[in-house]
Amino acid sequence: MAQTINYCRRLFATALSFFSFGLGGFLLWILVFPILSLLPGSRAQKISRGQKVVHVSFYIFIGLMHRLGIMTYEINGLEKLNRPGQLIVANHPTLIDIVFLISRIQLACCIVKARLWHNPFMRGPILSAGYISNGDPEHMITECVAWLQSGGCMIIFPEGTRSIPGKPYHFQRGAAAIALQANAIVTPVTITCYPSTLTKAERWYQIPHCRFHLAMHVGEDFVLENFAANQKSLAVRHFNQHLQDYFTQQRELYQHHGK
Repeated sequence: MAQTINYCRRLFATALSFFSFGLGGFLLWILVFPILSLLPGSRAQKISRGQKVVHVSFYIFIGLMHRLGIMTYEINGLEKLNRPGQLIVANHPTLIDIVFLISRIQLACCIVKARLWHNPFMRGPILSAGYISNGDPEHMITECVAWLQSGGCMIIFPEGTRSIPGKPYHFQRGAAAIALQANAIVTPVTITCYPSTLTKAERWYQIPHCRFHLAMHVGEDFVLENFAANQKSLAVRHFNQHLQDYFTQQRELYQHHGK
């Protein structure tokens, strides 16, 4: 009986969290971001303000989920993040990975699916924070490289979408191409989630038997000089394979240790 009550409580809390996220995004779009757009400043300054608002909003949202008893979390190596011109590459096991990352990175740009530009709950943050659409891959890479070279920070999931549980990683080459063209600081972040939840194969209401634990492990920067000496297309292919091998090893490591 107690387990059933606990499950129903967490299911209600999960629904409340998703409702709060959607409502918050909508209110930011119709109330907060229009006011920010009226403030004086350059486009870069306006984007910076937008990114800070998203950062604070996501920080509050993660705190809400924690206080509601839906999740616990830990962060290892946070001091390695929040550096100018830094490209953060991460695996993507759950729906809230980007929320978790941005909640800890004050100024960050990211790539979003083109269809989300028409979502009323997401359009405000996307436009105001200067996020980049994946609609045109070549244009996307150019914009990402320019952002990093201007000193901006960026988050990319090389998979392009959430991982499929039990399946090998299959990374797209965009992250590797952006990193090498921008000659950026490239920092890996391994995200683990136990029990598994909010994966590509699960609906929001398919909650685990207990609250889930989300962990973020920040690794050491990659040395791009090991790849940049090669011919361009070969360098991209080799670095992309290196990223894929790295995250495969990290997944096996944390699964082995039960983290």
